[in-house]
Amino acid sequence: MRSSEKGMNIQSMDGRLFGVDFHDFIQKEQQATSYELASEFGISMGDVRKLKKHLERS
Repeated sequence: MRSSEKGMNIQSMDGRLFGVDFHDFIQKEQQATSYELASEFGISMGDVRKLKKHLERS
């Protein structure tokens, strides 16, 4: 069976949303601003808000 780089990336993203590791995000969320989180993880400010909202529901 052939494997591609895209397939490997998808497999390695288990437990992630927007390509961000939840455990790392939770640890940094408490001490960093939304702007710092967005630049740290390479996501938009809207994605940071969505992640925070998602974490509040869980």
